Amino acid sequence: MTLETIRFGGDDIENSLAKMDDQSLDKLAFGAIQLDASGKILQYNAAEGDITGRDPKSVIGKNFFTSVAPCTQSKEFQGRFKEGVQNGNLNTMFEYVFDYQMKPTKVKVHMKKAMAGDSYWIFVKRL
Repeated sequence: MTLETIRFGGDDIENSLAKMDDQSLDKLAFGAIQLDASGKILQYNAAEGDITGRDPKSVIGKNFFTSVAPCTQSKEFQGRFKEGVQNGNLNTMFEYVFDYQMKPTKVKVHMKKAMAGDSYWIFVKRL
């Protein structure tokens, strides 16, 4: 599988990522964060670390919304996540500004339920 087949915002993006190991995930050109239903970080790739200035290894196991990116505790971000998790159909795309302990950075966010298991992806691309 080549990396070119994985497009930010693609309909089948979660199929491709289900087959990837951490190293392949780190080679993506956009941020990829995998969360459980409560918001705990399961995976956090290198591109997301570059966007936020955080060490991916240091955020695994922490709550994305409260510990890592409190700037996402809003109706537009965390609200959409919770609603999608509750309805079992998380799949939304929107623009947002990350500004917690970093220079404000405008990003495009794509949230989607993972194919297998009870987990969810948040994809982030700088604008």
